Amino acid sequence: QLGWYAVQVNANDIAVMGAAPEFFTAALLFPAGATTPDAVETCFEQIRGACVELGVSWIGGHTEVTPAVTQPVVCGQMIGRVARSRLVTSSGGRRGDDLVLIGWLGIEGTAVLARERRAALPPDLADRAARFLFDPGIGITRTARLACQVIRPHALHDPTEGGLATAVREMATASGLGAQIFDHPLPVAEPTRALCDRFGIDVLGLLSSGSLLVACDPVDTPALLAVLPATRIGRLVPAADGFRLGARPLPQFDRDELARVLEGRC
Repeated sequence: QLGWYAVQVNANDIAVMGAAPEFFTAALLFPAGATTPDAVETCFEQIRGACVELGVSWIGGHTEVTPAVTQPVVCGQMIGRVARSRLVTSSGGRRGDDLVLIGWLGIEGTAVLARERRAALPPDLADRAARFLFDPGIGITRTARLACQVIRPHALHDPTEGGLATAVREMATASGLGAQIFDHPLPVAEPTRALCDRFGIDVLGLLSSGSLLVACDPVDTPALLAVLPATRIGRLVPAADGFRLGARPLPQFDRDELARVLEGRC
């Protein structure tokens, strides 16, 4: 699903700025001596399908078979549009803002674990978890658009590598603040929880494309909770207060928990 991934993750980066993705370009590199016409056509069809799904025009790029790579590589660029007054940045958080998480944690990590470690999992769990790539899916374009229609978010961020804990740190640090995460259950789907238990990993540090972190005025939070599958998970605090999960420090992940599993470290 390389082509589909490339479109979705590039669209996410535009969407969290409050913009609508409109145009996509891609450079596709395929390994010499190991590439078939069907492989190229499949990647093209994945890109086309994802662009159609998102209402994006694929306007150009470059395709090459080259000995410079040993597996297919797609480098994408998404171009979007937003009114200057509606632009959202990850550095726009304000002291006292609510932190609201839309969607479940670990969606993309769940799908990747199921696809890469299928042999180590019960078939029913592997099947359910692998489908997370598409349902609920790793794209947050429509979610971000709806959030920006309902309220005026101060900051948006899609938790990717390093999971929610890293996303919270990145947003708060960019805004010159700290963060307090409430010590209550976070939204985690049952297959994700089962995989984390099986591999001994922390969902807070697991690749979480498919969820959206919002910093907003507390008066706006009820509107988000009313129209989206959202949870108020914490608030932004003065930088001197640091990063807390309840009464303890918020865990810090130097690398994604997914990497530890794929490297055989857990």
